[in-house]
Amino acid sequence: MSTAIYSHPDCLLHEMGDWHPEAPARLRAIEDQLILARLDGLIERCIAPLADEAAILRNHTQGALDLVRDNLPASGHYPLDGDTLLCKDSYRAALRAAGAAVAATDAVIAGSIDNAFCAVRPPGHHATPDTPMGFCLFNNVAIAARHALEAHGLERVAIVDFDVHHGNGTADAFRDDPRVLMASFFQHPFYPYTEPEPLSPTCVNIPVPAATSGDVVRKLVDDHWLPALHAFRPQMIFVSAGFDAHKEDDLGGMALVEADYAWMTHRLVEVARTHAGGRIVSCLEGGYNLSALGRSAVAHVKALAELD
Repeated sequence: MSTAIYSHPDCLLHEMGDWHPEAPARLRAIEDQLILARLDGLIERCIAPLADEAAILRNHTQGALDLVRDNLPASGHYPLDGDTLLCKDSYRAALRAAGAAVAATDAVIAGSIDNAFCAVRPPGHHATPDTPMGFCLFNNVAIAARHALEAHGLERVAIVDFDVHHGNGTADAFRDDPRVLMASFFQHPFYPYTEPEPLSPTCVNIPVPAATSGDVVRKLVDDHWLPALHAFRPQMIFVSAGFDAHKEDDLGGMALVEADYAWMTHRLVEVARTHAGGRIVSCLEGGYNLSALGRSAVAHVKALAELD
């Protein structure tokens, strides 16, 4: 498989204070582990462009875009909520993050690469169409999925979310859209304290309790995700790749390890090869223990590239 990593130094410029766990060091930790894994030459490196506002507005209201763009402080921080803040460079970083997802979608659909991982921040899956929240400004995966549907004319796409937190923004964006299957697990009860959606052919979001381990998640994937994905026959798969369900991550309470992320990724690659010509675009979401994040992201990338 030909795999690309999309990123940009601008994604390091968004910062919400020294106390905040969603920090530039997250991308540096991933890059350090990629170097240690000696993947240069085995994966392609791509520079993320800036998304244009039209791409953002496919998924977000004008008010949501204006809220981020028009409240950048000259110094310090502007709080959108208690844990989501803007600095002077936040809008530019958010456009790079969304731009990476859109550009990766274009490249995968064009066939120049098979799949991609977007090592970007700020993350996205809590951002609803009209409200930034939960460390997230714009919903990168939702923007990319809408780009695939509306700019490229795909008829069915799947979004798989393995962050420890419920991807409420993504669920809100596609709640009534039969073109999109969302499959996830998430710790419950836990932030953002939204109630699980009813299971349906296009919604397979499974709540799990704290301390859930990899063997339970693997059975969940086998019993729920995979049958739904094969029945839906997606033409492309998008992944909200949060690594905060790792047992070493104190912002979550689950007990996954790197091998579990690799296993899930291999299963998604198999589904994509069967129904979607191998097409996958994955975007970084959570993951706040820097060592666990870096190791897990590398396991995910290696599985996308079928290097393990």
